[in-house]
Amino acid sequence: MSPAIKKPSGVFITLEGGEGSGKTTQARRLCDWLTTQGRKVLHTREPGGTLLAERLRSLLLDHSVETIAPETEAWLILAARRQHVDHVIKPALQQGMIVVCDRFSDSTIAYQGYGRGLDLRVLRTMNNWATGRLVPHLTLLFDVPIRIGLTRRRSQRASQNRLDRETSRFHEKVRAGFRTLAQQEPRRMVVFDASLPLESVQQNVAEVIATWLNTRRIRQLRQR
Repeated sequence: MSPAIKKPSGVFITLEGGEGSGKTTQARRLCDWLTTQGRKVLHTREPGGTLLAERLRSLLLDHSVETIAPETEAWLILAARRQHVDHVIKPALQQGMIVVCDRFSDSTIAYQGYGRGLDLRVLRTMNNWATGRLVPHLTLLFDVPIRIGLTRRRSQRASQNRLDRETSRFHEKVRAGFRTLAQQEPRRMVVFDASLPLESVQQNVAEVIATWLNTRRIRQLRQR
């Protein structure tokens, strides 16, 4: 008989949201908080996470005189994701770590699907192939009105990227996409009002994560 394949024992948490939603700051603070709770945490991001994936990120986000076709954009993101999943996320989950990832598959559906207008069914099929059907255990969605989010981003000139220059209409479609996804998967996705002060959002996140992890632990104990 072949040896049993060990199931991943870690926890995969993703943070999603439009430009200026504050998710990157919240991801960093969440990792710091989890570490103080004695948890083993890996903080990573998409596109990125590996040397090759970070190079693809630069191609995707840096300003360029050459227009990137929506399909090309999607392929580059999925190529980076495959590297990320294989070399970073899955190994960490196998080690029992909590993986906190700034963006994942939901961003592809929201940006390239709802925002760019690519076929959602095709995107989901491609994403399943790229990830090996890896789905986050929990996703935190930071929702903020487009006007507020873009004002935040455009006040940070040094860190602006190609997406920050997209039209308000594009960002509205992305926001609507995220909200639709949250309505479709309410058990996995938790929505936060990201227009609140930073500390208030952080406190709300900590409360949700603490409750979710405790519930998960109790459920696992009952299954033994």
